[in-house]
Amino acid sequence: MKTALVAGATGAIGKALLFQLIEDKQYLKVIALSRKPLTIKHHKLTNLIVDFSRLDNLVGQLAADDVYCCLGTTIKQAGSEEAFREVDHKYVVNVANACKQQGAAQFLLVTAMGANAESAIFYNRVKGETERDVFAIGYDTCVVVRPSLLIASRLEFRLGEAIAQRIMKVTRLLFSGPLKKYRAIEVERVAQAMIKAAHSSLKGNHILLNDKLFDK
Repeated sequence: MKTALVAGATGAIGKALLFQLIEDKQYLKVIALSRKPLTIKHHKLTNLIVDFSRLDNLVGQLAADDVYCCLGTTIKQAGSEEAFREVDHKYVVNVANACKQQGAAQFLLVTAMGANAESAIFYNRVKGETERDVFAIGYDTCVVVRPSLLIASRLEFRLGEAIAQRIMKVTRLLFSGPLKKYRAIEVERVAQAMIKAAHSSLKGNHILLNDKLFDK
């Protein structure tokens, strides 16, 4: 029986992961790292309230077999490019390093379609740099998933995202074949794909593009 750790458990994918991991019989314990208390309660779940910029005071509490990282924000939410980079790069790398030091074998990370460390687009460049630096840590298995537009129920209303989700739902049948990589995807399906990857025999560094996340 294994222990799973989820960083970014209050986000849409993080919440989906928690529900699925709690039901997964291969995990005896699920550790959730968050900056504010979770509303979900379960006997398998341990919620640690953390400062992601300082994880050194949690020595011994981050021991897990599989680490699922869903940390992320938007430049608008963060308030600046510098603040965005701190969350989407620094915090992610901090978690990866801390968990590796405490014996984790697998790290599964959500980034975004278009992630590229050489991109001229700031958002995509930071996501790509994060992938690069996490891969360099040297996990036995490191899997990056790059979903397209996420379909999820959010507490805060984002007009542009809501409109895009409705359009993508209506036109989903058109996004097949080569266009499947652009198809909107439910957060539950992303979480399922991450857990499936963790239970597989993958070794080394891997990137799963959006179309692969639809595979059963």
